[in-house]
Amino acid sequence: MITKIELKGMQFYTYHGVFPQERKVGNTFTVDLLLTAPLNKAVQSDDLADTLNYAEIYAVVKKEMDIPSNLLEYVAGRILTALKKNFPQLLACEIKLAKQNPPFGGDIQSAAIILSEIYN
Repeated sequence: MITKIELKGMQFYTYHGVFPQERKVGNTFTVDLLLTAPLNKAVQSDDLADTLNYAEIYAVVKKEMDIPSNLLEYVAGRILTALKKNFPQLLACEIKLAKQNPPFGGDIQSAAIILSEIYN
């Protein structure tokens, strides 16, 4: 049995962006994750030790989001790498990282990057 865990709408106020103003003022970013892992034991045991701890996943994402970077692609890639390192049982991971109200000089809700990785 393969299980998918979705963590949706994690919000962070941080300082990613190419423009100096973005690094100074900051912005709100939203992260959505879809994690795939074999969690058969958790389905049977009702034991947290047999699944992925959502609070620990959030902590990994927060740690990476707190490091200012130019590109959303770079941040999302770092998050995927850190998740796999901390949760080796992951089979696949998809992340959507969105910058709310990006400084485009127009009315736009968000700009986002979606990365997917399947692990061997």
